[in-house]
Amino acid sequence: MTKDMTAGSPARLILEFAVPMFLGMLFQQFYSMVDTLVVGRFLGVNPLAGVGSTSSLNFMVIGFCTGVCNGFAIPVAQMFGAQEEGRLRKYVTNSFLLCIAFSVVMTLGVVAACRPILTLMSTPEDIFEYAYVYIVIVFWGIPCTFLYNILAGIIRSLGDSRTPVVFLALSSVINIVLDLVSVLWLGMGVEGPAIATVLSQGISGVVCLWYMYRRFPILRASKEEWKPEPAYMGKLCYIGIPMGLQYSVTAIGTLVLQAAINGLGATVVAGVTAAQKIHAFLACPTDALGQTMAPYAGQNVGAGKFDRIDKGLKAASLVGFVTAGICLVIVLLFGRELTLLFVDAGETEIIEYSYRFLLFCTGGYCLLTLVNTVRFTIQGMGFSVFAIISGVMEMVARVAAAMVIAPIVGFVGICLAHPLAWLAADIFLIPAFVFCRKRVQRGVGEVRTGV
Repeated sequence: MTKDMTAGSPARLILEFAVPMFLGMLFQQFYSMVDTLVVGRFLGVNPLAGVGSTSSLNFMVIGFCTGVCNGFAIPVAQMFGAQEEGRLRKYVTNSFLLCIAFSVVMTLGVVAACRPILTLMSTPEDIFEYAYVYIVIVFWGIPCTFLYNILAGIIRSLGDSRTPVVFLALSSVINIVLDLVSVLWLGMGVEGPAIATVLSQGISGVVCLWYMYRRFPILRASKEEWKPEPAYMGKLCYIGIPMGLQYSVTAIGTLVLQAAINGLGATVVAGVTAAQKIHAFLACPTDALGQTMAPYAGQNVGAGKFDRIDKGLKAASLVGFVTAGICLVIVLLFGRELTLLFVDAGETEIIEYSYRFLLFCTGGYCLLTLVNTVRFTIQGMGFSVFAIISGVMEMVARVAAAMVIAPIVGFVGICLAHPLAWLAADIFLIPAFVFCRKRVQRGVGEVRTGV
């Protein structure tokens, strides 16, 4: 059930790993899109705008959870590459203990802060309660988010990107059924899709835990290996927290951008909401390539095979550039039609806002490709602190677009925010990779042990 990524063609290994990752992300985005589709089609424009107005806040919190879990999996990948199974299991058990603590603290804190944050974001009054009800339920499900993501991250670190896809597919099916039942049969509002999201991810996580215990003997820890160890927790936090903060820092800029979008009214919010959902779907190939590079780089660092990191990064980036071109063509030809998944054909103004936003986003996908492949490669090598700096670069660019450019050129400034953020991150990440690559080859022991 495991896969050694330290031998064989880097391009082939990356594609074999990334394709299941891509399918998994499609499933994930599919059930997220179903949430939006059900809300937009059956509950109306204001509930749709309310759910959409929480996307940046959702990304900031859930992105932190996901980033932390991905970071916790990196030492596991390094120990797998180094063939140190005892230390691997200790990293796994200590990551589980940390996830329990993180999930409790974050759930209580974030739920309490939801209403004040939505107020600070200038959420319009006519959609405020829709936004609050939806996001507070999602945040009560933070433990489910941690459960699934830490399991998926650990399994991927062992070279298996297929198993998590199976459980995402299960989660997607459950989510879709619960969406339709809650809204069409039980007559619930936005709380229905929110509850469906939490329950589906929780069920998927529990089943994944059972399966992982049965099918991955390498992860079966002894009682002694379950004891908390400060040294292991320290390294996990050193790598995981910066990766989580990278998402959160990036999301601060997105929150400012969302506040600027909210200030333009419910029609613009609805248009951008639909576009963001389509963008999330289209960005799956580059996201999958990026997340592939973390376990790939981690295993090869653990094995001391540094030349394979360079070859893998080039191969992943090239594939990303090709998919970026395909996505741009799709939007040019079918961008407006894709928006009709979420709104009626009569909502012509919403459709145009969505189409324009999508054009700018997909036009910058080559930049997004480098953000993903280079950043995750750096993280896989053990330099996750650099992720925070790249996140700051993205944040600054989005804030500038929302507060400086948008007041001058209007909605075009909003459309420029994501491409400018990706450009700013690339300006930092490319030289940062060169620096990290030289350092990792000079200090093999330092990187492998995390001292």
